[in-house]
Amino acid sequence: MFFIGVDLGTSAVKLLLMDENGKIEKIVSKEYPLYFPHPGWSEQKPEDWFAQSMAGIKELVSECDRTQVKGISFGGQMHGLVALDENDDVIRPAILWNDGRTGKQTDYLNNVIGKEKLSKYTANIAFAGFTAPKILWMKENEPENFARICKIMLPKDYLAYKLSGTFCTEYSDASGMLILDVEHKCWSKEMLEICGITEEQLPKLYESWEPVGCLKPEIAEELDLPRDVRVIAGAGDNAAAAVGTATVGDGGCNISLGTSGTLFISSRTFGVDENNALHSFAHADGNYHLMGCMLSAASCNKWWMDEILKTTEYQEEQAGITKLGENTVFYLPYLMGERSPHNDPEARAAFIGMSMDTTREEMTQAVLEGVAFGLRDSLEVARSIGVDPKRTKICGGGAKSPLWRKIIANVMNMKVDIIESEEGPGYGAAILAAVGCGVYPSVEEAAKKLVKVVATEEPDAELVAKYEERYRKFRKFYPALKGLFC
Repeated sequence: MFFIGVDLGTSAVKLLLMDENGKIEKIVSKEYPLYFPHPGWSEQKPEDWFAQSMAGIKELVSECDRTQVKGISFGGQMHGLVALDENDDVIRPAILWNDGRTGKQTDYLNNVIGKEKLSKYTANIAFAGFTAPKILWMKENEPENFARICKIMLPKDYLAYKLSGTFCTEYSDASGMLILDVEHKCWSKEMLEICGITEEQLPKLYESWEPVGCLKPEIAEELDLPRDVRVIAGAGDNAAAAVGTATVGDGGCNISLGTSGTLFISSRTFGVDENNALHSFAHADGNYHLMGCMLSAASCNKWWMDEILKTTEYQEEQAGITKLGENTVFYLPYLMGERSPHNDPEARAAFIGMSMDTTREEMTQAVLEGVAFGLRDSLEVARSIGVDPKRTKICGGGAKSPLWRKIIANVMNMKVDIIESEEGPGYGAAILAAVGCGVYPSVEEAAKKLVKVVATEEPDAELVAKYEERYRKFRKFYPALKGLFC
């Protein structure tokens, strides 16, 4: 049997074919454009997602026994606003997770409606990237488009709708809309009223492993797949990545070093930190999780290498870095503002502590360390409410760097487990598909059976002490510079 995992990312859709034993048979990636129509805006065309996903699926199954494809599921970029009219046509390009246009609406939600009420209604406060502020922006700035809205959905759910005809979402992705009552797993009536929308405009809610339907006959015919291929609800990208790293059940932890960076801690119980610095979301295993999200993680290193150093030799640039824990150069990783724990879209990146003898290697090291320190900020919030994991899985493009893994282990003072497959959301989505097709009894059992740890980066006590001192200094920079960003 085969299962398809679809990772709908910001720059490309990545699809993988997995067998029932967790073996990845094939991976296909298809890119699509990203549009920036105004400074701070970020949009994509949902039609591009669907077209490239269909092309990717055709290529993915071209060499396998198609009759053995049993299920398809998704891990997708979160928070994006996809709006359809009564004819199921896309009303406007999707407003993405990293779009910064909603400052006014975010301030209204946090300061007029109030953070206390938002936390009561949804377990979270408003962030510029969340879906509810985007709905309010559309209502205020594009009233004619707003009036045409018949269906509101998230990016991956657009794919599920096109493939199955079912208007659906699931709890992990819906948690990031600021419309879901996360604790009770239902749409918040108060938030519907605040946003000026109805429950009929929102999709039906599922658990991540639940089937929402099968391929529509015309889709099955175009893909040359059986009509009984099940479409499984899927998960938001971070929850899917957590499944793909077996960060499930109670006390699991995963660090993702992708375009954005996340600290993800799974829990069987619902919880919220006092200041809502961490997101409190539903998890794809049926439980809950806390998550700290940095807007720029591996993208900081990509920016430094590609745009500043003008090189693609990432490994070579890291080869000369040897003095860990002793760097006098610091880097604030806020290229696109910051979400957790500062919730400051105006924050900006900065190098601090350079002198005439500062080297290229020290600045490269500072970038890697700055991202690790930023993730440590979220870990400190978790520790403040008694959640203190001692080890973590790691995934994402940045996780391929042994040096970065070592820095993470010592900055966090945690054991860092490296897993066999680094496919994160796509692999997690395929696991959800296998569970939804009945191959495994639960997400937790499937993930723990299929995900294999191949190595562990152990923290070094001497390095941990050095990085503790460095981190205490790092924590002082953002408050000192907060009023100077422009």
